[in-house]
Amino acid sequence: MEYGKGELPPYSAVAAPDWRRRRSVRRSRAVKLFFLTCLAFIVYAQWWQMDTRPMGRPVGRPVSQLSIEKLSENLRTCAKLRSKPRDPIGLGRERNARYVDGHKPTLIKNAIIWVGEPADGTSDEDARAGKGFSWINADVLLEYGLIKEVQKDIDARSLPSDTLIWDAKGRQLTSGIIDMHSHAGVDSLPELVGNDDTNEMGSNITPYIRSIDGINVFDHQIQVIKSGGVTTSLVLPGSSNNIGGEAFVIKHAVGIPDGRNETSINDLLADPDRSWRYIKMACGENSKRTYGKAGEHGPTSRLGESWEFRHAFEQAAKQVQAQNDWCTLAESIGVEQMDSYLPQDLEWETLAAVLRGHVHVNTHCYTVPDLEAFVDHTNEFKFPVRAFHHAHQTFLVPEILKRAYGDTPPASALFADNMWYKAEAYIGSEYAGKVLYDNGLTPIYVSDNPVLNAQHVVFEAAKAFGYGLPYHAALASVTTAPAERLGLGQRIGKVKPGFDADVVVWDSDPLSVGAAPVQVWIDGTAQFEDPVELEKPFTAPRNFTSEAPITEETVIVGDVVLMGISKSFLPSQQHNSHDEDFTVVISRGKIACMGICEAELEMASKSGVKTIHLKNGHLTKPFTVFGSLLGLNGIDAEQDTENGGSPEIFSRGIDGLALETKKLHYAYKYGVTRAISAPKYSGQATHQGTSVGFRTGAKHALDEGAIFADDAAVHYTLDLSAKRGSTSISNAVNTLRHKLIEASTSNTTTADPYTEAAFLSKVIDGSLPLAITVHSADVIATLLRAKESVDNAIASSRGSGSISLIIIGGAESFLLADELAAAKVGVVLNPLLSYRNSWDQRRALTGAPLTNGTAVDKLVEAGVRVAIGINEDWLVRDVGLLAGIAYRNGQGRLSEKDALDLVSDNVYELLGLKKTDDAREFVVFEGNPLEIGAKVRVVGGGVGDEVTLFM
Repeated sequence: MEYGKGELPPYSAVAAPDWRRRRSVRRSRAVKLFFLTCLAFIVYAQWWQMDTRPMGRPVGRPVSQLSIEKLSENLRTCAKLRSKPRDPIGLGRERNARYVDGHKPTLIKNAIIWVGEPADGTSDEDARAGKGFSWINADVLLEYGLIKEVQKDIDARSLPSDTLIWDAKGRQLTSGIIDMHSHAGVDSLPELVGNDDTNEMGSNITPYIRSIDGINVFDHQIQVIKSGGVTTSLVLPGSSNNIGGEAFVIKHAVGIPDGRNETSINDLLADPDRSWRYIKMACGENSKRTYGKAGEHGPTSRLGESWEFRHAFEQAAKQVQAQNDWCTLAESIGVEQMDSYLPQDLEWETLAAVLRGHVHVNTHCYTVPDLEAFVDHTNEFKFPVRAFHHAHQTFLVPEILKRAYGDTPPASALFADNMWYKAEAYIGSEYAGKVLYDNGLTPIYVSDNPVLNAQHVVFEAAKAFGYGLPYHAALASVTTAPAERLGLGQRIGKVKPGFDADVVVWDSDPLSVGAAPVQVWIDGTAQFEDPVELEKPFTAPRNFTSEAPITEETVIVGDVVLMGISKSFLPSQQHNSHDEDFTVVISRGKIACMGICEAELEMASKSGVKTIHLKNGHLTKPFTVFGSLLGLNGIDAEQDTENGGSPEIFSRGIDGLALETKKLHYAYKYGVTRAISAPKYSGQATHQGTSVGFRTGAKHALDEGAIFADDAAVHYTLDLSAKRGSTSISNAVNTLRHKLIEASTSNTTTADPYTEAAFLSKVIDGSLPLAITVHSADVIATLLRAKESVDNAIASSRGSGSISLIIIGGAESFLLADELAAAKVGVVLNPLLSYRNSWDQRRALTGAPLTNGTAVDKLVEAGVRVAIGINEDWLVRDVGLLAGIAYRNGQGRLSEKDALDLVSDNVYELLGLKKTDDAREFVVFEGNPLEIGAKVRVVGGGVGDEVTLFM
């Protein structure tokens, strides 16, 4: 069809009425009908809902089919999740929540008090420098479990008539000591498989476990720790897990004997309201060694550990977000409209609380990569860290700590000088506390009980003071600093009104060697009914500053003049100047003159010899360590750095000697110029084979004078580890007895002089002593009987003679002190102070105020020849201080020289070895080596024509 010009086509031409068009029209009508039907249904549904809903219910969502009661409880939980805990108040309380009704008030009179803070008006800058701090003369009133008054001359007549009056007699009073890292109660002593609840080993990430569920209230160590003035501890799970679980702060008062109404774990809690929660995490070696299994599961590396942390925090973050979303929706529409409960997964609840800021994080981290990785985690997931524990390398990287998330950088919870026991503990410094403090950070000293005996955690602070940490900061490191990091800084750590009545009166300055409590109060209740009190001469409180530690610089010289010597303990050149110091002139590495030395001084002056002016110089014999693994061990836990164990092989120490290690450098630097070490039997402080006597300053075994005794003694081990090789103690003892009797009756000379039989022949003929590592009094008694049998066999076959026996260890040796003296058996106490950490040491004496003396006191009193050993090699720095403890707490049994002989001459007398040469082997200290703060300035090593100066 054609259309004319200007004509429009008809409609039908545009859309022809074909079958497709007809179907389209029908479809359009159907859509409209469907839409109208749906609309009608919606209108009906809304009408039905409005018609059937209860009065007042909003229109919108259907009625929840869940428990309204539980949903409401969930909504209340939302408020708790969003709240932020605060440090609980101290001042303003009428009574301590831990107070037990009926306990009488106590007035402590005539005390010299360390309040724990500077005087009012002291600026923060001055306070950090130590200004404003002082000891004050005052009385302290304890009532309702609180410190009520601290002021001079409180009138007892104004107090209730039943008030207990306690005279401090001018002794020093501090707040209770706080140990911020302890496993007391979960790692119970003596160590047994059945009472070890330190780590949950079922999984690496266990934020859901709680130390409170495993605390053994009958762990005797809780009482031992308290006897050192420790009133409060943070009890943590162990460090095997990257995330180990919740920790709890306890006080060391247990049951009715300690003034409590009940014996329960809950009653131990320092803050019954649980204002804060705490968690233990750990970086580094432990977790990858415990859980990593290549090809199966991690972590096998620090890389894997970082993933473990981040993945765990991610799960917790998801729970936090899910909870926040639920709470927001529930508050918006009402819980009645909710179709789910608040997301709560118990596995991640604690870690979610960490991210919400409800939990104080304490993390075991040694090395820079561990520290930096964890600081990164804090910033990624936005949570603070209260303290890095162990923290050996924090002093090297204070700027990394300052980058951690939160308002304040983490504290460093340290040991004073315990290190080298594994690779991550190899880098460290005794000056770490001072360095950290100088950089504006917080050092805190801890025990890691039972790694160290928390009874002596204050000794860690004392040593830190000796290494240069200011006095006020050192004392704060075990009082106010941990209190603040625990969030309890308004309740514990100071002697002020409103604080908990946890106080200690000391027999001497708390930062002095051997300081022990006279009495301890927890919540105002005296803890010891009849405490042993050591009688010590009164000394004024220490100065608040410590001499800056000497640098690491050493100078080797042949000639030097030392002025300002006040005491000499060298037997051939003893001198004790009360009025005037004297001079020591050293020429070609040898003491040429001591006294006025006019001619020698004139010659030295002409020669330009270096002169050193000392303050309170002390001249002593060098220290000798017997019974350690020095020289046979570089890093305790690293097989490649040690000689190894020999439970079934008899060997010689001289054949495994490896010198010029960090341990030996430090030994020499701290006056230990000689050591006598035997091969390890199966663990630290166990021995088998012959010991070698060597000089710690030697470069190698062929160095001039490196070895002074090829074979010093024949060693065996009969402590608990002996059962590993012999299956029973009885078998081990009997086997040794047979070997000795066989050697005593044998007339043949072995062709090989290096066999076990050959060395036992020397024991029989008296040319070598027999040294047995043993702690149990029962086994020592058996050994004395065995010695008698062997001596009888010697008498039968040779006419006369007896073996020379030495006990190494000897925790329970005091129980046979008279028998040991009668048998002329000497004892090397190793350690000096046992704290019953193993079953065969369970009867050890822990000292005042619990026991009257320790093993060294009982043995010396009985006339037994005694020496002091070190059961762990890091103690080389503390050898003089260990002797100082024996002296200070010996109640007059030992003179200063007697105490120094415990770590020098007595060793040689026990072994029958020639003593050191006074003229060539000596140590010059600035300060008394038996006291905190003494520093080695000169070491004469006994070889060559030179001495070492420590500048």
